[in-house]
Amino acid sequence: MPDLTNKIWKKFPYSLHCLLLVAGVWGTLPTFAHGEETQIEEDRRRLGNSGPLIEQIDPATVRDSQRASEDAAAEKKGDDTPDMSDHLLGNMWGARDWMAKHGISFDIQEVDELWGNTTGGTASGADGASGSGTGPAYDGVTMPTLTVDLEKLIGLKGGTFNVSALQLRGRSISQDHLANFNPVSGFEADRSTRLFELWYQQSFLDGKLDVKIGQQDLDTEFLVSDYGALYLNSNFGWPMAPSVNLYAGGPSWPLSSPAIRIRYRPSDKFTFMFAAADDNPPGNRNNSFGIQNGGNSADPTNQNTNDEDGANFNMGTGALLITELQYALNPQPDDMSHVTKDPGLPGIYKLGGYYDTAKFPDYRYNNQGKALGSAADTTGIPRWDRGNWMVYGIIDQMIWRPSLQSPQSVGVFARATGNGGDRNMISFAIDAGINLKAPFKGRDNDAVGLGWGIGRASSGQRRYDRNSGAPVQGNENHLELTYQAQVMPWWVMQPDFQYVWHPSGGVTDWTGNRLVGNEAIFGLHSNITF
Repeated sequence: MPDLTNKIWKKFPYSLHCLLLVAGVWGTLPTFAHGEETQIEEDRRRLGNSGPLIEQIDPATVRDSQRASEDAAAEKKGDDTPDMSDHLLGNMWGARDWMAKHGISFDIQEVDELWGNTTGGTASGADGASGSGTGPAYDGVTMPTLTVDLEKLIGLKGGTFNVSALQLRGRSISQDHLANFNPVSGFEADRSTRLFELWYQQSFLDGKLDVKIGQQDLDTEFLVSDYGALYLNSNFGWPMAPSVNLYAGGPSWPLSSPAIRIRYRPSDKFTFMFAAADDNPPGNRNNSFGIQNGGNSADPTNQNTNDEDGANFNMGTGALLITELQYALNPQPDDMSHVTKDPGLPGIYKLGGYYDTAKFPDYRYNNQGKALGSAADTTGIPRWDRGNWMVYGIIDQMIWRPSLQSPQSVGVFARATGNGGDRNMISFAIDAGINLKAPFKGRDNDAVGLGWGIGRASSGQRRYDRNSGAPVQGNENHLELTYQAQVMPWWVMQPDFQYVWHPSGGVTDWTGNRLVGNEAIFGLHSNITF
């Protein structure tokens, strides 16, 4: 990877020098803690390990879920050596034991999926009359990750370094055949081999405060519902609104952006997070949305435009400022096996929002003040509006468990997002569901869930549809029934069924003459940890 390394160094050598200098200064201070939890690990612990074994938002959350399980097992054993029974390659003939002693962990996540649609859908534009809306389709991703605990390696207390990469392959059934607002799988992505994350994190105040700086994927920490992360539909991960309203979906899988993230945890009940990131990872702004001359036909998701290797490090468009406040109700003890007094049923409540400082195309007016898409629109060029915003709320709440020591529990979740309608495709969305952990005897790590969501086309999008003579988009509803099964300690399988009503709120298929029909979609997901 010498070319990529040189590109990174040349892109922002001053920033890297500053980062190393600051890390050196921090390393001389005496009060920092080490081994701070990831956000997924914190949520999982506070909910009493009642969430899914694997959080299916993206490969990074899959990795963090796996590591959370390893850390919990090691803590129960009172052993610093990680338990590698949940890795296909085990301790790699002793290599992982040696790396662990030096604070180094190396993981490879392998995700593969098959999808097929049995009703509705549309042929791809390339296939036309010779195609169908059924699929089948395969998508896959391989993600190697190297993480270094710098206290163990060089004595830098509270320092962590992380770098990961992605190898993406296959086809997106959503992009080719379903015409949905957001993909039916959070793992669908454009084919590429790319850098994913590259960051340094430093903790302060005995782990209560930590700062992360570098190339980051924000959807591993912000806008996350622990119970909602059981589901494969991408709307249950990084939600529908930011996925379609921000440039290229913002700094979320499979894209990341230069960012700084601050997290403060004064107690086990409260967490405050703030991040400032570049809002547009590839830096493409002139044909990122459908109202901009039909969008980017060569790369509809804008994931590869200008940034196929993930090393663009764009910092020239706008800043995405996002904050989140979390409150944990009845956070659970680290080890429930010896608890005699009922701590109560746990829950996590989150409020947050973001503001994007960039300019966005207006769905209502062109650059001459005429109604965009109307007969009076002679340019077809939207006017620019400065700034964009969204607010959200998330609830994860356990509602039943038969006993304190039982692995079985029922949890519910809900998430709502809202934003303005003049410069966004989606103005309002809700996701909700109910999960049963350990549904059968002897299947403690399995989970079954039923989730539902709705997305509402914005007033600006509907006005543009009317002006241009297209069908006026309304609501898209999706329902998902899924079962996550641990086949082996290192292998998880997840059969999945989804039904989508009014894809994209009602849009035409490739012919332009009829609406895309409701879709019944079947999928099979596999995750292997090497």
